[in-house]
Amino acid sequence: MKSYKLIFIILIVFLKTGNVLSSNNIFDVNNIEIEKTGKISYDALANQAILKGFKQLINKVLLKEDTKKLQDLQFAEVKELVNYYQVLDSADDKTTVEKINFNISFDKDKIHKLFYKTGISYSKITDKELFILPILKKNNQIFIYNQNYFYSNLNKVDDTELIEFILPLENIEIIKNINLNINNLLNLDLRKLFSEYSGKNLALVLIEEKNSKEKNLFFIFKILGKKIVKNIKLNKINLNEEELNKKIINKIKQELINLIKSQNLIDVTIPSFLNVQFKISKNNNLVELTSKLNKIDLIENIYIQEFNNDSVFLKIKYLGKLAKIIKQLENKKIILKLNNGQWNIKII
Repeated sequence: MKSYKLIFIILIVFLKTGNVLSSNNIFDVNNIEIEKTGKISYDALANQAILKGFKQLINKVLLKEDTKKLQDLQFAEVKELVNYYQVLDSADDKTTVEKINFNISFDKDKIHKLFYKTGISYSKITDKELFILPILKKNNQIFIYNQNYFYSNLNKVDDTELIEFILPLENIEIIKNINLNINNLLNLDLRKLFSEYSGKNLALVLIEEKNSKEKNLFFIFKILGKKIVKNIKLNKINLNEEELNKKIINKIKQELINLIKSQNLIDVTIPSFLNVQFKISKNNNLVELTSKLNKIDLIENIYIQEFNNDSVFLKIKYLGKLAKIIKQLENKKIILKLNNGQWNIKII
């Protein structure tokens, strides 16, 4: 009797989910503002929102060089990627121009097919926090907190929701560490410099004035345990000091966002599979597990391999690296462990 009951539960769970356990959150673009002028129809406004939303989406999930591969995509092809759209209330505005907000949901499977066809990997950033310290080197002097335009204005220029740039508060230990390594800043151990945030994404940017015509940017970046060093030169041509400094902050943010994306790429052409055992108990039920897995968008499909009175053996198809899946599972209070060659999954 217990076996029949288990079979019945499993069938309900998998018929309800259709074996596809994924969320479209990453492919949703919300609050797209479109101006309504004249007698333009809502269909025409929606078309504008779809095009604008698609551009925002690819800028969010693709590397800068890969966005160019989709420049020639026709609007009819873009519209085919839409799952649904939602028209919101008009945006509050004191002018006579009416502004309409749209939410656009793009279909994950269709987007994956497009990326597969064009050979594009997309980025799924799970940790959006970046702890960053911009240091100014001018006339052979180092400015960390005081008299440092870039520390004071980093979050006032080119604001973005994709990454949260977090500046460390003034700290005597950071000042001491930098002064001790003033001639060797590019070899600083970022974990020691940001000792309170050693498990986070870390970056140090050195802005160096070489002469009156150009500035050098040196990046030291640590994400997912990997260290990256990069150097960029910016020319001052036809820019005053304020314009150049804003340009530098824009460039810093663009480079760091692209670096983070490059370390979080998902190749849709190479899915992975994970065979797991799930032991069913009062506090560890299959319905709750599937509900949690349904919120992890890197998981594409889940299949029943085998079951008995106490356990279900599942095959999970997922995209990206195993370490990222494990991290996302932990965020949903699910533990994945390897015991004697068998992956086991359980709810905390």
